[in-house]
Amino acid sequence: MKTFLACVTTVVLLMVLTEAGFAKPVPGFQYRTPKSEKELRFWLENMVWYHGFSRDEIRAATGLSKARIDEALRRYDIRAETRPAPARRSRLRILPWPGGRELTNWGGEVERSRQRETKATVLAPWDRTSYAVLDLPEAIWSNLGLVYLAHIDVPTIWTRRKINLDKLEWNRRPDGGLDLTRTLPNGIAYKAVLLPFGRSVRMKLTLINGTESTLSKLRVQNCVMLKGLKGFQNEDRPRLAASGPYNARGTADGKRWIITAWVPEANIWGNPRNPCFHSDPKFQDCPPGESRSVYGWLSFYEGDDIKGEFRRIDKTGWRSDRWQEKPGRGADSAK
Repeated sequence: MKTFLACVTTVVLLMVLTEAGFAKPVPGFQYRTPKSEKELRFWLENMVWYHGFSRDEIRAATGLSKARIDEALRRYDIRAETRPAPARRSRLRILPWPGGRELTNWGGEVERSRQRETKATVLAPWDRTSYAVLDLPEAIWSNLGLVYLAHIDVPTIWTRRKINLDKLEWNRRPDGGLDLTRTLPNGIAYKAVLLPFGRSVRMKLTLINGTESTLSKLRVQNCVMLKGLKGFQNEDRPRLAASGPYNARGTADGKRWIITAWVPEANIWGNPRNPCFHSDPKFQDCPPGESRSVYGWLSFYEGDDIKGEFRRIDKTGWRSDRWQEKPGRGADSAK
């Protein structure tokens, strides 16, 4: 009897998840449907608590009907008011980006084509409703051409051959970080790692050459998108500062800043229309069977001495810390 009831319960749950609960796809964004109740709860908490999504944005991200969304939100008691309070002096929080909301000011087909698996949210320490979104990697070029792009509005070597890449998801780590490994059809692979480390986010991107030839002319584009960060839009007249690998954007009064940097050989630039900014690294040439890594930094700063903050970050030694599993102790920005 117990076995029978368990089977009936499983069937009912599957019906709720796969039939009654899911509506037709919402036009536009390439939505991702949660595959279990556990994933459904995670993504609803992610969208409501930390991103403030509307019902329409949740539908765009998940493909769920409004009735299904409302039922799940009631059952799990997910409301803005039930968001957990952050721990005192807590580290920066990183979350996988859910999609379903415009990330930039481009709109249209550009926004609809964005893939969510390279994108991660970093919550601002000074405002519970503000965040930046990292795109890691946004693009990878080599002597073969554009071998990877995190949106599909520009041709890559794969789209020209009509080869579609699998949809992936970030691996959510126990240490609060995220990682993802993708292997491309020709054997090239990359692994992206994001780790909260004190008041900074440490980043690492590794390229593995599974082809039979040396890869050269390797460059990477990693984007920091600012549409969700209050006070950093074009109309806010944000400040700009850069030195060495460091690139920063600040509020008009110069009191709050977001900083990013990559080594080696960073290319510093930004796109006000997006709005976004970059510190893009280059891989060294990579022979067959070998790997190459680049290392990144992201942090927030409250103060009016941004150049002094660059120097302080430099003293942590992060630029020479070629970490494997986690950064060295001397590179903690919380000090």
